[in-house]
Amino acid sequence: MSDDLQDRYHYALIQRAIDAIDAAGGAPVSLDALAAEVNLSPAHFQRVFSRWAGVSPKKLQQFLTLGHAKALLSNRFTTLEASVNTGLSGSGRLHDLFLRWEAMSPGTFATGAAGVQIRWGWFDSPFGPALIMGTDKGICGVGFEDVAGPDAALADLMDRWPNATYTHDPASLAPLANQAFPQSGGPATAPLYLIGAPFQIKVWEALLRIPSGYVTTYSEIAQTIGSPRASRAVGTAVGRNPISWLVPCHRALRKSGGLGGYHWGLPRKRAMLAFETAQLQAAPSDVTEAAESRV
Repeated sequence: MSDDLQDRYHYALIQRAIDAIDAAGGAPVSLDALAAEVNLSPAHFQRVFSRWAGVSPKKLQQFLTLGHAKALLSNRFTTLEASVNTGLSGSGRLHDLFLRWEAMSPGTFATGAAGVQIRWGWFDSPFGPALIMGTDKGICGVGFEDVAGPDAALADLMDRWPNATYTHDPASLAPLANQAFPQSGGPATAPLYLIGAPFQIKVWEALLRIPSGYVTTYSEIAQTIGSPRASRAVGTAVGRNPISWLVPCHRALRKSGGLGGYHWGLPRKRAMLAFETAQLQAAPSDVTEAAESRV
C-alpha cells in the first residue's frame, strides 16, 4: 500500500474509532473492542491511533465524557481580552496554530463573492471526510460530510458565496489540505481567507485568539468585540463560520457549560474538543507550561 493510500486508510480508521468512543456515551470502550471495530489487532490499533491522535484511545476517552465541556470552562477557560493585551492575536503567530489570515472586503462580500475563483475538493481528516475550499489567498471553507451526504455539504458552503466561480480541483488544494490536517500531528499552518460580513469576521477573528485545548463563551466573545449585549448575534456568527476546525468555533461554549450548537454535528464538536485536550495533555511539560503561561 502506498503512503498516500495508507494515510487515507488511517484517517478513516481514526474517524471510526472516535465515532465508536463517542457513541458509547461516556461508557468505557476497551482497547480490544475498538480494535475489533476497525479490524486491527489491539497492538497495531494502539500504535496507529496514538500516532494520529497523539494519545492513547484510553486517554482520549477521558475527554469525551458529557462533563468535559464544563471541566474545560472550569480549567481551560481563556479570557480573550487578556489574550489581546498579552499579544496573543495578530496575523503573524496565533497561539500554537501559527495561522495567517486576511479578510475579503465588505464590498466584495456584498456581491456574493462575484468574480472570486474558489477551488474545492474532498480530503481525509481525523474527523471524517473534509470538504476544503480555497482561493489564491488561502483556505476559505472547511466543512464535513454529514448524514445528508457530501453533496449537501458542498451545496451548504457554495450557498455562502453564490456568485463565486467554483472548480473541482483537489490536486491544487492538496498542499493546503496537508497544512490544515498535518499528518505529523503538528499545528495547522494554512493561510486563511475570511469571506463574510464585517460583524461575522470580527467574531471569527475572536475565535482565532482561543488557544488549542482551551475554550471561551459566546458572551465572552461578545464582550471582546465590543458588543456585550450581542451574545445571540455572536452565536449566529459562530454558527455561520465557514472554516470549521481552523477557525475554531468548536471552542465556543455556553456559560452553563453546555456545548451549544455545531453546524456539523455535536458528536464532531465533542471529538474536536477531546482531541485537542488530549494532545495538550500529552505535550511535553515545558510546552504545556509555556502555553498556559500565555493565557
